[in-house]
Amino acid sequence: MTVFISTPFGDDTAGFNDLPAHVWPRGAKREEDGVVTIAGVPLTEIAEEYGTPVMVIDEDDFRSRCRDMARAFRAPANVHYASKAMLTRRIARWVDEEGLALDVASENELRIALAADFPPERITVHGNNKSDAFLRLCVDAHVGHVVIDSHQELRQLEAVAREAGVKQDVFVRVKPGVDAHTHEFIATSHEDQKFGISMASGAAYDAAVTAINSEWLELTGLHCHVGSQVFDAEGFKLAAERVLALYARIFRECGVALGYLDLGGGYGIAYMPGEEPLDVEAVARDLLAAVQEAADELGIAAPTVVVEPGRAIAGPAAVTVYTAGVIKDVDTSYTTTRRYIAIDGGMSDNIRPSLYGALYDTRVVNRFTEGEPTATRLVGSHCESGDILVQDAKWPDDIAPGDLIALAATGAYCYSMASNYNSFGRPAVVSVRGGRVTPMVRRETVDDIMAREY
Repeated sequence: MTVFISTPFGDDTAGFNDLPAHVWPRGAKREEDGVVTIAGVPLTEIAEEYGTPVMVIDEDDFRSRCRDMARAFRAPANVHYASKAMLTRRIARWVDEEGLALDVASENELRIALAADFPPERITVHGNNKSDAFLRLCVDAHVGHVVIDSHQELRQLEAVAREAGVKQDVFVRVKPGVDAHTHEFIATSHEDQKFGISMASGAAYDAAVTAINSEWLELTGLHCHVGSQVFDAEGFKLAAERVLALYARIFRECGVALGYLDLGGGYGIAYMPGEEPLDVEAVARDLLAAVQEAADELGIAAPTVVVEPGRAIAGPAAVTVYTAGVIKDVDTSYTTTRRYIAIDGGMSDNIRPSLYGALYDTRVVNRFTEGEPTATRLVGSHCESGDILVQDAKWPDDIAPGDLIALAATGAYCYSMASNYNSFGRPAVVSVRGGRVTPMVRRETVDDIMAREY
């Protein structure tokens, strides 16, 4: 098993009470009594009222990152929030109020967005296996764009649009063959994977021509995605250069100048103190300049660049708070022991450490800790030996049952990937702003779980 070092303290836990500003929400602060607050609200009070585990989202942090992206990419409409990272009706309303567009990847994500009265013309729809019912909802709702992922889907959508008497705007998703050097499960631009249509084989060009010639489809751009947790523009720039060559061919041979280049998401965040945060302005500046330069060299007008950040907006805005339960020391050799701290959640509300080996910055948030460093592992309460949230750390030895332990940067791909393993209910979600707490999603109960049974 790979060992992941999950704390930067080594043999000194003096910094364990610190909150790294580039990892924790912008409104997080440890007060003089040792209690951590977010937007002026003590996490202890939230835990007492809503129980644990509980996800706490800093609304101003989320909104400020929407604005950072919009400023960097020149207009809010050029930023499509990736709802797969984290979506509720309230989040959809925040995104709408900040002027961003929305990227959905399933029929139910689209239905949630529509239920939140998100403007359908600012919705882009993804998915590699869209049903006729899903495509019919897209057309009937008049969504802004459907991203075509296969030749079969192109024919499906054309038939649905013809039946509805609606001409639907589309992007074609292409595979430019760029590997962003990320985990295999979240790298999405190489050839041997399920998303998109191959450029190398000429299939992407054929799909574009079919869409251009369709009476019921309007091809307005191409889409690609190089992967997730990417911190610089290099992969995006290479993908853009390759895809723009296809733009040039379409212009030369079809006489069509496509207006948009959707380069997807994948912008990374700092999960640990030693990681650098994303420099949004620098990445955007480099990327936009590279697109303009490549377009100039090809003799075509540079399309409007569209991006789909989800993690980079939602991830740093939230923490998940747990309560420590059983604590036991386990002999790992004749001379060494490891302390196991179990919390009242785990892989059902955060599968990423088990799935990807993801690391999280983790702190006690109800008080100061002053103990001696000891080898520690943070584990969940599920009947699974791999239910580990922090694999290998040196934490203070005075952490006790009842302490509140929070993982930072859990706003993306935690709640959205949550399950009912061992019949655990999914946690409550609240937002905080200006000293006030707003409930967003109530805690799931066993009655909720059994409600679908006959």
